[in-house]
This record gives sequence, structure tokens and C-alpha cells, in this order.
Amino acid sequence: MKLDISLSPEPLFHVGFFPVTNSFLLMVGVSLFLVLVAIIGGRRLKSIPRTFQNIVEVIFEGSWNFINSTIGGDPKKTNKVFPFIFTLFIFILVANLANFIPGSALTVYNGEKFVPVLRGVMADYGMVFVLTIISIITIQVVGVIMCGPFGYISKFINFKSPISFFVGILEIVGEVAKIISLSFRLFGNIFAGEVLISVFLVIFPFLLPLPFMCLELLTALIQAFVFSVLTLVFIKMAGETAESH
Repeated sequence: MKLDISLSPEPLFHVGFFPVTNSFLLMVGVSLFLVLVAIIGGRRLKSIPRTFQNIVEVIFEGSWNFINSTIGGDPKKTNKVFPFIFTLFIFILVANLANFIPGSALTVYNGEKFVPVLRGVMADYGMVFVLTIISIITIQVVGVIMCGPFGYISKFINFKSPISFFVGILEIVGEVAKIISLSFRLFGNIFAGEVLISVFLVIFPFLLPLPFMCLELLTALIQAFVFSVLTLVFIKMAGETAESH
């Protein structure tokens, strides 16, 4: 069996000029799944919850309390950031868990070669980069709202003294570093895990991959948690910087 590892996602077909890749197809499936779960679950909420609703409420309450403690114990701030951070966590987690759907075993001919029908969403750097940019924009918006546009810009461009100007340059470098650290950490871990399992499936496909697949389940949870928490911490830092100004 030939092992074909591609750093970029493979196109399955084209809609006009738009290439539909295997990672994009899985991303659409994950998004539709989460939307359906939210709609169906919202319609089935009861005033006296049963087992499943109790579990969901415990997860929501635990997540809210964790974000509240991280953000500084301010319920108003927590209510503003909780929907974004929790949605980010759930989307990344479900997308990572969807890697275990056996779509890589199914292949289609795209006109050039046979490619897997599904590919991990977070193993596509383009998808991860978009999530990172959304997070970074949110962080900047929080800073602008808290400090005002001119006050926030003065964090990066300040000619009051040579030291202030140099610190502003370091702040710009720090913002760029956030993009690299957030995106490369998530993409690198998920892509490496996908490659590792693929290699072991080729070498010995029966029992050897099982421990590594269990490890990847843990990695899926940890990477979703790390990305979401880092975004939360950066949002908190942007707010604190604005308050100090």
C-alpha cells in the first residue's frame, strides 16, 4: 500500500471556479452537525431536565465558571466572551474528533489521482489560519472598544520617546507572534497526529495504531482547550491593557 501524504488538502471537485477540498467538505459537515444539534437540542429543553440535559447543563455551567474565573470574576465580561470562546472550543473539538470518521479509507478520483473523501479540518492550515485571524480580530476589537481607536493605536505607534516607540514595535511583533503561535500549534499537532496514524496503519493496520489513536483523542481535546484558552487570555490581556491606558 502506497502512503501519499499531502501538506495541502486535495480538491474533490469544483463548483465553478471554487475547489471543494476534502477538508472543506468535512468542515461543512461538522458545521451542519453542530447547527442541527443546537436546533434540535434547543427545542427539546425541559424545565425539569433529564440525564442528557443535566450533562449539557453541567458542561455549560462548568465552562462559564472557568471562563469567569479566568477573565477576572466579572460576570458582565464573562457573558460577553463566553459565546465566542465556548463556540470556538466546541467547533475545534468536534472537528478534531471528526478525524476518526473513516473517510480517509474512501477515495474518489478527482481527475488527476485518487484522494481521500475526508481530511481533518484542523490538518488544513488554511482553515486553522482563518480561525486564528477571527480570534486575533476579536482581540483587537476588544482593545479598541475598551481603549478607543486612538488610544489603542498609541499602544503600537507612540512617538513620545524612543523607548515608547521601541515598545510599540515590540507590541506589533507580539501581535504577529500570536498568529503564528496559535495557528502553528493547532495545525502542527493535528497534522502530525494524522500522519503518524496513517504511517502505522500502513505498517501494521490491526493493533499497533490503537494506542496512538487513543492518544490522538486526548490531543483533540487538549488542542481545542489550549486554542480557546489562549484566545481568552489574549482577550483578557487586551482589556487589561486598555484599562491601564
